[in-house]
Amino acid sequence: MVQQLANALVPVFFVMALGFYAGKKEIVDNKNLKSLIHFVMMFALPCSLFGAIAKTPKAVVLQHGSLILVLLVTYLLIYGIAFIQQRKVHGSDAAVSAVHALTVAFPNCASIGLPLLVGIFGSQSALAVAIGIAVGSMTISPITLAILESSTPAGRELPLSKRILRAIWKSVTKPVVLGPALGVIVALSGLQVPDVATRSLVLIGQATAGAALFLTGLILSAQPFKLNGNVLSGMGWKNVVQPLIAFGLVRLMGMPTTIAGEAVLLTAIPAGFFGLVFGAGYGHKPVASSSTLIASSLLGIVSLAVWIIVLQGAH
Repeated sequence: MVQQLANALVPVFFVMALGFYAGKKEIVDNKNLKSLIHFVMMFALPCSLFGAIAKTPKAVVLQHGSLILVLLVTYLLIYGIAFIQQRKVHGSDAAVSAVHALTVAFPNCASIGLPLLVGIFGSQSALAVAIGIAVGSMTISPITLAILESSTPAGRELPLSKRILRAIWKSVTKPVVLGPALGVIVALSGLQVPDVATRSLVLIGQATAGAALFLTGLILSAQPFKLNGNVLSGMGWKNVVQPLIAFGLVRLMGMPTTIAGEAVLLTAIPAGFFGLVFGAGYGHKPVASSSTLIASSLLGIVSLAVWIIVLQGAH
């Protein structure tokens, strides 16, 4: 068990630590990350997910329908709780509350999901990671973007329906959503991806996990940190409550063991950086959100280990 935990978690957090060190020591610029973010989110990750999913048997793809429901419920529930808490308890405006809620509710599937789940469940878990990214990108991300758009003078002039549609379009047309979606279409259709295409996708896909984890470390190294009750509660919602809800749902629904494990581990992944990236684009950089991102990532070393042990015992 110790060896399995080490194999699953040490490589993930080691590469994140390298990125954090490189950013803190100014070996790599941790302020201007646009190019690296675009490389990971527009090229490496979409190609990697497409290549892995396109080879997945049709029956396996169809079995993952229940995973969508579990992630949808857990994402929306934690997002709603975090948003209301920021508004009612901490007195934040809607834009800051949305950034914080997305940070808390959307796990860092884009960076940690692929190396973690594939290391534990095998290559077919790339489908679960893609679903984790897609569900968040089609639900709580558009909600956040619509709220942020409403915080601008130009955005307030648009009808609510147009703001929502614009936000949904921005989210679903991103390569990180389109790549996996095309992979699912290919897998369901039974089409064979030409060998030369597979080799090309594998080549760029090999850079995905390392680059994404290193990027996460760089982003963490640039964030201000202040520990308070707001941060502790956000960390609790993300690292403790969200996977507990998922665990209860998969047991209630009687999901297959592997898919159930994928659902719980996806929700147990620490907070993601999408909220901070979106917020920065609109001039919102809440310290509580950046602090929660750091705290959740640190706690994730322990909480992920606990959930891996729990899932092993539940088999």
